[in-house]
Amino acid sequence: MPAPNLFLIGVRDAETATAFYSDLFEIEPTFISPHYVAFEVAPGVLFALWTGYSEHAVPSTPRTSEVGLMVPGGATAIDEIFTSWVSKGVHVAEEPHDAVFGRTFVITDPDGNLIRVSPVD
Repeated sequence: MPAPNLFLIGVRDAETATAFYSDLFEIEPTFISPHYVAFEVAPGVLFALWTGYSEHAVPSTPRTSEVGLMVPGGATAIDEIFTSWVSKGVHVAEEPHDAVFGRTFVITDPDGNLIRVSPVD
């Protein structure tokens, strides 16, 4: 059975979201259209922004899923990313703290989508 290889994030404005994620993750899109932008995050695996459900992509809509960034290097590396991202003006949803799986924090994108940084499992 094939593994999932497309992860869609609902956004209101593809251009704004593209600028945010390009800067945050320091990556460039591999495909750009007015309503859909894709980033290849691993061979054959896309992280994409889509305006297809933009009416729900508002910060006040509760989120039950997260974009995850697992990083090596332990708590120090996670705290360094937090400091770097805060300097970019991100909205912090959860300050760095120790959870059952290690050091973590959560920010949101301009549309309220959650982005969690945590250690590599």
